[in-house]
Amino acid sequence: MLAYLRYLAGRLALWAITIFVSITIVFFVPRLVPGDPLSAIFIKLAALGGRVGGAEMIEQYKRLFGLDRPLWEQYVSFLRELARGNLGYSISSFPSEVLDLLRSALPWTIGLLTVTTVLSWALGSLVGAVVGWRGKKSRLIQALVPVALVLYTTPYYILALILVFLFAFQWRFFPLSGAYSVGLRPGLTPAFVVDVLHHAVLPALSIILVSLGWWFLSMRSLITGLRGEDYILLAEAKGLTERRIMWGYAFRNALLPQVTGLALSLGQVVGGALITEVIFAYPGVGWLIYNSIRGLDFPVIQGSVLLLIVAVASANLLIDLAYPLIDPRIRGAGRG
Repeated sequence: MLAYLRYLAGRLALWAITIFVSITIVFFVPRLVPGDPLSAIFIKLAALGGRVGGAEMIEQYKRLFGLDRPLWEQYVSFLRELARGNLGYSISSFPSEVLDLLRSALPWTIGLLTVTTVLSWALGSLVGAVVGWRGKKSRLIQALVPVALVLYTTPYYILALILVFLFAFQWRFFPLSGAYSVGLRPGLTPAFVVDVLHHAVLPALSIILVSLGWWFLSMRSLITGLRGEDYILLAEAKGLTERRIMWGYAFRNALLPQVTGLALSLGQVVGGALITEVIFAYPGVGWLIYNSIRGLDFPVIQGSVLLLIVAVASANLLIDLAYPLIDPRIRGAGRG
């Protein structure tokens, strides 16, 4: 038990250090870029036809983050406001707060990522295990390997563009963009839910297919490598059924590297999903970041990136804490 508590404390400390370093980088990097963001805001407002309300927005930005102070004072002020849960005001959508914009965009990204990540990981792991264990007995099953290899090597955005061209532009089975039809009032109604699912098919499919190829190939390789292990041969010598050996021994031991891979690839999945959101104009965090970059909305960019960093770091922490529940060896070490 003491060993597990030390393991837990180490993981929590690593998580805290990761978050702190990331927050520091997110604060300093935009301010090291040549140019004055305040001047860029005024130029943007002038290009839009005037400076009405521009001075008020700049003063609010200065008051919240202390841009008229030395850099170290700005950093302290930023940490203090962040500790209060204050991410500031949006410049391009003033007086909307960054937290409100993230709150409205986050459910769309969570819904898209949760479904696609869990579904692709589960399907890829299960099918990969079957192919790795019984693939040599069936040419039809073995034919899935080159298909998975092609999907894995295809970038998210390339597959998304192909899906848009075929199923939205050429054959018009699905909408080109958006999360729901224009003019439809959001609500928990059957019509709205069906419309949301209809719009989410292509974005979700582009992520699932690419991720599915990787999980399939990874699990297939792990299962194939475990077939000659001593404990597998011992289980066969005991007369256990092939099904029990496959799922109770081989699959369970191969699951831990798959979970590790899920944690490590989560950041890549998030990045691919953000690009997919831009292609489909899906109103998630990726679409919010894209519009914020176009509108020079630095507080929204800063808040969105921090949100993604915290989400990925927390997901890795949860995966680390789940290890003892998956691997009996870690659980046994924890009892020591």
